[in-house]
Amino acid sequence: QVQLVESGGGSVQAGRSLRLSCEASGNGMNRPRMGWFRQAPGRGREGVAALYIVGQRTYYADSVKGRFTISLGSDEKTVYLEMNSLKPDDTAMYYCSSGGYRAGWRNPSDWPNWGQGTQVTVSS
Repeated sequence: QVQLVESGGGSVQAGRSLRLSCEASGNGMNRPRMGWFRQAPGRGREGVAALYIVGQRTYYADSVKGRFTISLGSDEKTVYLEMNSLKPDDTAMYYCSSGGYRAGWRNPSDWPNWGQGTQVTVSS
């Protein structure tokens, strides 16, 4: 069983930055890919970014491309989401995920492991 614990959320003004962390532990914690999703009130869960460990390939939603960066820590069990130039539309609960290899990354149903989430609130 893989455990994922997110941290780093908070309330900030538009234009500021936050860095989210996700620490993985447990059996099978080294999964081929890690991801970040978010869910705003009344909306479905959407993919924000994904990191495929082999080759360090990264993918981003169009809405965050150029502002957010997903990366793997040197301990290889922590994944970060660096969020810059935050906008009010980025306000959501952010979830870390991990899973086996799949060609696509945007569908939450393709990710078996989830953290409890960390809230990000951006005010104008």
